[in-house]
Amino acid sequence: MSQKIMTGSETILVVDDEDMILDVAKQMMEKLGYKVYTAGNGTEAIELYKTKRNDIDMVILDMVLPDMEGKEAYECLKKIDPEVMVLLSSGYSIAGEAEEILSRGCNGFIQKPFDLKRLSKKIREILNGEKQGLRQQNMKMTA
Repeated sequence: MSQKIMTGSETILVVDDEDMILDVAKQMMEKLGYKVYTAGNGTEAIELYKTKRNDIDMVILDMVLPDMEGKEAYECLKKIDPEVMVLLSSGYSIAGEAEEILSRGCNGFIQKPFDLKRLSKKIREILNGEKQGLRQQNMKMTA
């Protein structure tokens, strides 16, 4: 059974220290309809998120960055915005540090290299889950 490519219009921040991965991820996500910001390291990502957090719907965060590990970058993003939605990415398996970050409330994990269908599905799972959660909260508040 073939998996459908899922599109959207939200804004995503992609954090990776490899220019080729940033370029390919940006092209893939723009093809899916998303607006994309990119950052080449954790410090740049955190500064960008501080200034654009109201515009950014989700962050795709590489686990291994030159200036700080994914875990540290994730913790900084959570301090800025406890509701930040983060999809971890790595060329390595989910075992170990990724599992630890996921247990701290990270929204998901995707293995590199990205596959367009799998990436589109993961993004929609995270963004749709959040929107449904907000919708349910709003319904409870108005009831």
